Amino acid sequence: MTGLPDVPSARDLAFEIVHDLGPGFAGRAAGYDRETAFPFENYAELRDAGMLGLCIPKRYGGMGASFQDYMHVAAELARFCPMTALTYNMHSQTTLWTGILADDLDMPADVRERHERIRSELYRWILEDGAIMSQPLSEGIARGATAGVATTATPVPGGFSVNGRKVFASLAGAAHAYNFTCRVPGEEGLRFLSVRSDNAGVRIVGDWDPLGMRGTDSRTLVFEDAFVEADDELLPPGGFDQLAARWPHVYLTLTPTYIGLTRAVVDFVQGYLGSTPPPGIPARRDVPAKQWAWAEIQIAYERSRSLWECAVAEARLDPDPEQLRRAWAASYTAMETAPEVAALAIRACGGGSLMRNLPLEQHYRDARCGSVMLPWSAEVCLELLGRYGLYDEPDDHRHV
Repeated sequence: MTGLPDVPSARDLAFEIVHDLGPGFAGRAAGYDRETAFPFENYAELRDAGMLGLCIPKRYGGMGASFQDYMHVAAELARFCPMTALTYNMHSQTTLWTGILADDLDMPADVRERHERIRSELYRWILEDGAIMSQPLSEGIARGATAGVATTATPVPGGFSVNGRKVFASLAGAAHAYNFTCRVPGEEGLRFLSVRSDNAGVRIVGDWDPLGMRGTDSRTLVFEDAFVEADDELLPPGGFDQLAARWPHVYLTLTPTYIGLTRAVVDFVQGYLGSTPPPGIPARRDVPAKQWAWAEIQIAYERSRSLWECAVAEARLDPDPEQLRRAWAASYTAMETAPEVAALAIRACGGGSLMRNLPLEQHYRDARCGSVMLPWSAEVCLELLGRYGLYDEPDDHRHV
């Protein structure tokens, strides 16, 4: 006994904030979905609560969350508003990659000193000015985080001239900066640069009218001779490739949204079937077929959640092949279980649950989107798991 009061952990503090803000997020979710509108109000509340700094280390003024903290907090956020959780992932990954994960990477002393200076300014911008980060990586050319990158950053005096495009660029009309992968002509690896959203060389093109996750504003970004200052390189040269190879669990960070979404469906079904009907009307919970479906829903969720928690707990620098295999299995299971549970929920709750005054039909549409999200889409995970252990040569595809 020290006599000192217990200090809440970053995870505990973030859970309190999420539970305080969450009901308001849930109440606004249908409107964002209907209008295909970004949840600006939610982000204003997250900013005011300090949540933009969740993954910024404490020594910079952030909350100091670990990778595992982030994953569990994001899953809890998704119980209330999956589209907010999905876009929050893009913001939080920039702070994770440049922060505690970069601390794990090998860097010469002078490179680390420069990185320290660059990220200090980034974190100041986020914490003091409320800057929101977007992290678009996909270009629609090929699967993989390190494959299919055609965006170029040509060195010019003072920085780079960037040309290319990024598709499914979540927060396209909301972020203050877009942090992206690109190639310097003549180099083998990738660079990780940041461009301000008001840069004259940045355009947002196309419409965003998808099946689900409609409030993410994931339109296409086009870079046309966009000048990026040298100090807006958020990881040093070689840093992104080292991160991709040595911290592959960063590709698991889309899954909390779908773990939390699945839990939201479970919560809905429990409330819907468990409600007491008016006098004279049979209770839904007394119907054996609905009880069986409810049992299947619980089993599917607990199976997915348990595997996911195991993989999250194992996330670390240089995971062994078995840990990586479980991460692929967890990613596939989380993304495929969400629509499975949502479909079972509709069957269990009946036609009345499809009405748009209830959240289940939106949950069903949102749940359909996870399995196609790269780099660890359902197809990619099946490919990786399908090859695992069957060949003499190591083939872990960490860069896929």
